[in-house]
Amino acid sequence: MFAWRRPTNLGVTDGRLAPCRSTPNCVSSQADPSDREHYIAPLRASMEEVRNAVEALPRTRIVLAHSSYLHAEFRSRLMGYVDDVEFFFDGAIVQVRSASRVGRRDFGVNRARIEKIRELLEPKRP
Repeated sequence: MFAWRRPTNLGVTDGRLAPCRSTPNCVSSQADPSDREHYIAPLRASMEEVRNAVEALPRTRIVLAHSSYLHAEFRSRLMGYVDDVEFFFDGAIVQVRSASRVGRRDFGVNRARIEKIRELLEPKRP
């Protein structure tokens, strides 16, 4: 298993999640929008809706949840790699950060995960 240690820079400091490292295995809604590799749009949802969407995904563990912050760990199926996913409820929007703990590339897994959560949050259309 490749879980390694939980990063010490997780959480919210002065209204911001930790910035992504320069490696292409992280996405954040607080990255510069011109940074196409790391930027991803924030979500629009309640904490309960985000938590329900996160819990609907496989190999997920909620580490910490309170009124304005949620941290979850997602484990890969084959090798057991862990990605840390954070949600910061900032007024009408949800800031998000999803980052791999180890390695350099994630082959788009972090971005795809956030887009899957976004899809689960969108209202069902008839």
